[in-house]
Amino acid sequence: MNTQKKGFFQKFLDMIEKTGNRLPHPVTLFALLALLVIVISAIVSYFGVSAEHPGKEGEMIEVHNLLSSEGIHYIITNMTDNFIGFAPLGVVLITMLGIGVAEGSGLISALLRGFVMSVPKRLITLGLVFAGVMSSVASDAGYVVLPPLGAVLFAALGRHPLAGLAAAFAGVSGGFSANLLLSGTDALLGELTIMSAAIINPEYAEGMNIAMNYYFIAFSVIVLTFVGAWVTEKIVEPRLGEYTGEFREKVEKLTRLEKKGLILAGVSVVVAGILVALLVAFPGAPLRGDEADMPIIKSPFMKSLVPIIAFMFFVPGLVYGKVTKEIRNDKDVAAMMSTTMAAMGMFIVLSFTASQFVAFFSESNMGLVLGVYGANFLDSINLKGIPLLLMFIVIAAFINLFIGSASAKWAMMAPVFVPIMMQLGYSPELTQMAYRVADSSTNIISPLMTYFAIIIAFAQKYDKKMGIGTLVSVMFPYSMFFLLFWSLTLIVWMLLGIDLGPGSPIYYLK
Repeated sequence: MNTQKKGFFQKFLDMIEKTGNRLPHPVTLFALLALLVIVISAIVSYFGVSAEHPGKEGEMIEVHNLLSSEGIHYIITNMTDNFIGFAPLGVVLITMLGIGVAEGSGLISALLRGFVMSVPKRLITLGLVFAGVMSSVASDAGYVVLPPLGAVLFAALGRHPLAGLAAAFAGVSGGFSANLLLSGTDALLGELTIMSAAIINPEYAEGMNIAMNYYFIAFSVIVLTFVGAWVTEKIVEPRLGEYTGEFREKVEKLTRLEKKGLILAGVSVVVAGILVALLVAFPGAPLRGDEADMPIIKSPFMKSLVPIIAFMFFVPGLVYGKVTKEIRNDKDVAAMMSTTMAAMGMFIVLSFTASQFVAFFSESNMGLVLGVYGANFLDSINLKGIPLLLMFIVIAAFINLFIGSASAKWAMMAPVFVPIMMQLGYSPELTQMAYRVADSSTNIISPLMTYFAIIIAFAQKYDKKMGIGTLVSVMFPYSMFFLLFWSLTLIVWMLLGIDLGPGSPIYYLK
């Protein structure tokens, strides 16, 4: 590798690592932000800052002082309700119950192995990146399964194992917000976006759904798969050179029992899908809407996607586990769900402090006032359209280098940027998609990303000298090309005015 470039990357990473390590834990960060909102609300209220309500002409919005008697009363009496009512909490936990069974039974691992092994050698890079992108449907399982599998697969084919690891890691992490299916990420970010949109227009927010980005993220799978494969074969693998290490491994093929389990699990998915379809397909069906022109988009079905997603993971996971004997009785199922919930402990703690921050921010009216002033400022400098979108993507991508959690960042950014963009005529759905593009693209070069250290550990099996700088220099091309081509795709989508998802337009009409 070019030592000069490597030195530049190392200095850049040292700066990021030092700065990032000085930040408090996300749990503490949200607690501090909540306290900051309380203090700032008192200061801003004292100076009488106000703005005209964007949705109600002539009505003025004043910032509520959370250090007043009424404010303190609100903080103390609503703390429990803020936590319990934090929309992402229930959404994520319910989704993970189903995913936990699919993962615990071995279904997710078998699916990924089966897919990669079935792809022709000339298409193996495409297949590996595609599998990585699609793995986000199982939340973080792809990080643990696919990168080491990609390394083993490339080593078995006589290619550099680190190129296989990099391709898989790029798909899993860089393509985390692209998928042909809805996932827990859609539910988690979607609920935060809906809550933020309600600051400006509660009626509009009521009509939103968590599938708001589905059309675009499904198309993005194609874009990222080809970009990731091209970067692997044209940039990363040539730079790594020929592998001279001692590892020459084989990917474990699926056993006969595993294949039988996958077939029956597939049948169960079809049956479960038919049962779900019957709930919405015909007039008078329980989950079908009443509106003749949009009976599915505006229906109880769209508001029931979270339990449906959990159900569609639970059923095949249960069937696969029964066939492979990983699940022998109801106690095994309960244990898998319990293990999944135990792993969500940090998320639950994070949700407590994040919920207080979001609730205080909303109660203070600062989000609404800031949205109005922010929109007026951007309007005054005439920053709109594509330049505005690109500026937001760059800001979100930079912040992602220091805060790894997508939900943590969006919980902080959504209440600010969603109202601002709405005031400038851009939908909450577009703002969320722009954020997802930025967040996913720079995941793979952030040393503070949760699984970054694990990927280094996997890589050190093949190169004992592998460190942060080396890994980032390998992943940097993926990050930049993903960010470039994904942003361009979103811009073209925006110019064409195509809905981002069911009932989810590009523009917000006041």
